[in-house]
Amino acid sequence: MATAETTTVAAKAPVAVKVPVKVTAKVVAAPAAKKSPAKSVKTTHKAVAKPATKQGAKPAAKPAVKTAALPAAPKEPKEKKIKMVRDSFTMPKPEFAVLDVLKIRAAKMGSPIKKTELLRAGIKALAAMSDVTFLAAVRAVPSLKTGRPSKTK
Repeated sequence: MATAETTTVAAKAPVAVKVPVKVTAKVVAAPAAKKSPAKSVKTTHKAVAKPATKQGAKPAAKPAVKTAALPAAPKEPKEKKIKMVRDSFTMPKPEFAVLDVLKIRAAKMGSPIKKTELLRAGIKALAAMSDVTFLAAVRAVPSLKTGRPSKTK
């Protein structure tokens, strides 16, 4: 609630004075490396004179407005990204050709698949096997010499 004293102080507050402002426009060419068709315009504001204020005059007090703090919405936990691993391996050409055959087979059934997805599906299938079946599948694959193949064809 405003008292008579605060009303008179507010009435004695200095009136806003319009001050002429000098506006200059500078055209700055864009750097040659960007080759931008549009040129940027930089404006500068310079005040000609500052308004005089009365000494001892108090500015009008701002009313204290309290805002009710809204309760914070519970944040959903973000799913952590799975870290990817990039690796390379060597396999015989006939076994590598089987990957293409399996990709074509999946596409004919209406589910196109990438080579990476096919290999991951194979790993899941191996993991789901019983120990006896898994051991039989591993023994059916001959061991290879590690490292990169030689350059001869």
